[in-house]
Amino acid sequence: MSVKRNEYPRPNFRRAEGTFFSLNGKWEFGYGKNGEYDREITVPFVPEASASGIGECRDEKYVRYRRTFTLPESFLQGRVLLHIGACDYETTVWINGVSAGVHVGGYTPIELDITALLRPGENTVTVTAFDDTANPLQPSGKQAADAPHGCFYTKCSGIWQSVWLESVPEKYIKSVKILPDVKGEKADFTVELSETGKVFAEVTFGGEMVGSACTEGKTVSFSVSVPSPHLWDIGQGNLYGVRLSFEKDTVDTYFGMRCVETEGRKLLLNGKPLFMRLVLDQGYYPEGIYTAADPADFAEDIDRCIAAGFNGARMHMKVFEPEYIFEADKKGFLLWGEYPNWGLDISRPEATDIFLYEWEEILCRDVNHPSIIGWCPFNEAFPGDNKDIIKKAVSQTRAFDPTRLVIDTSGYVHSAQTDIYDVHDYEQNPRVFASHYGKFPEGAFINSVEGNEGYDGKSPYFVSEFGGAFYDLDAVHENGAQESGNPWGYGEAPKNEDEFVERLSALCAVLRAHPDICGFCYTQFTDVMQEMNGIFTYDRREKFNMERVRKAVEG
Repeated sequence: MSVKRNEYPRPNFRRAEGTFFSLNGKWEFGYGKNGEYDREITVPFVPEASASGIGECRDEKYVRYRRTFTLPESFLQGRVLLHIGACDYETTVWINGVSAGVHVGGYTPIELDITALLRPGENTVTVTAFDDTANPLQPSGKQAADAPHGCFYTKCSGIWQSVWLESVPEKYIKSVKILPDVKGEKADFTVELSETGKVFAEVTFGGEMVGSACTEGKTVSFSVSVPSPHLWDIGQGNLYGVRLSFEKDTVDTYFGMRCVETEGRKLLLNGKPLFMRLVLDQGYYPEGIYTAADPADFAEDIDRCIAAGFNGARMHMKVFEPEYIFEADKKGFLLWGEYPNWGLDISRPEATDIFLYEWEEILCRDVNHPSIIGWCPFNEAFPGDNKDIIKKAVSQTRAFDPTRLVIDTSGYVHSAQTDIYDVHDYEQNPRVFASHYGKFPEGAFINSVEGNEGYDGKSPYFVSEFGGAFYDLDAVHENGAQESGNPWGYGEAPKNEDEFVERLSALCAVLRAHPDICGFCYTQFTDVMQEMNGIFTYDRREKFNMERVRKAVEG
């Protein structure tokens, strides 16, 4: 097994060479709140993953990490920031035995200014993570506290994204938010600086200057003209480069010019009708579980989806690594951003603040990615238990990002606030499946759950989960067929490839042919552990002839 995770981990907010110091690799490790560091772990992989060098699941709520490092003198001329891409769930950091900060949330970046805690020569960083997947006030997505079963997978404890140090000047650029305005032929910027000063922005396309701006303040908003924009579209990852300058600090980033909107029951991308052929991607890997062993895996996974006929994916119940979204940006591959709300009991009043805080961090991290065309804060939630949290989530999302669409809670239950009405339909019989989709609005399938306001026919309609037929490739190879119910999946298992492709083709044809359906999302991209309903196996082998799958998906 080759583990390669020393790449620059933040592709849409880059500084020059010499400002990045990776802390991925070997760390001392121990279980429990106190005690010895009696093991060695490879960061950024969780101890449950084989790529970590440990590869075992234990009923422990605390994991601890320690590493000593020495920085070059040139790295210490300004300020030093410690970054942890994600650590599940409550993280405490010490530098040289002094507390550097605490972060709550298992899916969002940690950034700490540790300049004052560093000393010449060797320094030691210590990280403790508290993770209780069974806690009803801790979002955990598809992680299971009681081992994998059904559509739940192994828990992931502690650090699961890159750890690195960044050297920045005393005065530096803290963040940038870029919202494209295609109709206005401009891009709207919000830049946060460490202190008041002048910030310069230069926008290029294909190496040629497009426009620039200069303004002064601490948190500043301005626009840059983008005349006759080169549109970001499916298969056309047209990206505009941006260079931001403030005092001695320079940051390179990018954005895409594209417009997502609705017109009655139609979904429009850049003013043209869009039919989404999406696949459900859980973002799991056999060696790293939550974390890819090699950054090349991200581009390869997207290429596999495209080869299978899909033009996008739901990043399902997990906040994906930034490098994955970067590859989607470059390739013109559609994405929906989600929050891993399972595990969080939204019927509890305390859940509202827990959710809103981390969701805001997710929006801030990913807002500049053009591949993300919509946000979905909840999956299969029940607003009847707490309508307030759904309402606040949608309002928060729209206020922060008015350029994208919002699904209030995917599947089952909807309110009048949703931009798209979506359903989950795992009927396996194509004839019965077709009977679910008559003339809209009265003939529209709805998930019959109490509290659902029903489909009024005024908004786009999206079948955001369907299919899910399980197929154990190894069993078919060994026995010539597989038995229904073993392993886990939906419905009766297809006996062979022909039966699977015929079913897939028929189900997709029903949805493509319906004039009032704006897209579908097939479950799922790969098998994950015991859930074997992927187009590919967990280790990314093709289960079927991809040309046959592509024709079934595209029609």
